[in-house]
This record gives sequence, structure tokens and C-alpha cells, in this order.
Amino acid sequence: MNLFKVKTDEELLAFLKAGNVAAFEALYKRYWSKLYIAAYRRLRDKEVCEEIVQDFFTGLWTKRQTLEIHTSFNAYVTTSVKYQVFSHYHKNESRKTYQEKMVFDTEAQDALIENLIDIKTINRALDERVEALPEKCRAVYVLSRKEHLNNKEIAQTLGISEKTVENHMTKALRNLRSGIKDLI
Repeated sequence: MNLFKVKTDEELLAFLKAGNVAAFEALYKRYWSKLYIAAYRRLRDKEVCEEIVQDFFTGLWTKRQTLEIHTSFNAYVTTSVKYQVFSHYHKNESRKTYQEKMVFDTEAQDALIENLIDIKTINRALDERVEALPEKCRAVYVLSRKEHLNNKEIAQTLGISEKTVENHMTKALRNLRSGIKDLI
């Protein structure tokens, strides 16, 4: 192992490509701390930085036979870890954005459900109040609001004057407003 301590990075890479474990260990010992510190400066997370450096070295060993380095090994390892840090940061930001969106969507769904429950409660109370209206008043209201007839058509249908339709409608709306005022 002492033999590999004095070898240059390029010589160690040649041994690494041939599958020499001792050359890999020498590169690992030479660069692990430097890469960890570089990653830690950006991320400030011990476990993540250790994982990034470990992933780099795992990839280095896995790709050793096809490894093509066109710069110095020092520049190569520094740049590789820097890109892994950026990749981690990007994934983390995407995850945060997704989680924030999910929280917002959940809150929006909860609000929607509450609103639907409120609307159903109001509609139920309104229907009960409509059923409690006097018969003619209820008929005018139903023809107006549910059948969408105008005052003239309601008057013709019920055989009453338009003024009577207006009076029944006014009475119905006043009664319904007072009945559901407490729910709103």
C-alpha cells in the first residue's frame, strides 16, 4: 500500500482501470476528506455529504474500465461531486415544492369539503323552510326558483294576478331569509 502513496493520480488511475483495489483505496484516502468538505460547505448535512462522496467513489469503481478523464483527476473529482451536490439540491427543492403543493391541495380540499357541507346544510334548511311556507306562497317560490318561470308565466299557471305573484314571492323570500340567517 505504501507503494501507492507516492504514485501520481494518473498512475493510480492506470492501476484502477486494471482493477487494482489498492490503487482505488489510495485514491479514496487521498480525496475522500477533500470531497466531503467541498460537499459539506454547500449542503451542511453530514449524512447527505457522506452519501454523495460514497456514491462518487462507488461510481468510480463501477466505471473504472470505461473511465475517460480529459482533465486532472483532482478537477474531475471536484467537478463530479459538485454536480452531485447540485443534483441533490435540485431534487430536494423539487421534493419541497411537491410537498408544499400537496399540503396546499390538502388544505384546499378540506376547505372545499367544509364549504360543500355548509352548502348542503343551508340547502337542507332552505328546503325545510320552503316546505313550511303556506301552499300558494310555496307554489310561487317553486315555480320561480326551481322551474325558472317569470312572474307573468307563474300568474298564468296559477290563475292569479302578477301583483299577487310578487306579494307571495316577497313573503316567501322574507320568510326564507329570516329562517336561514342563523346558518350563514
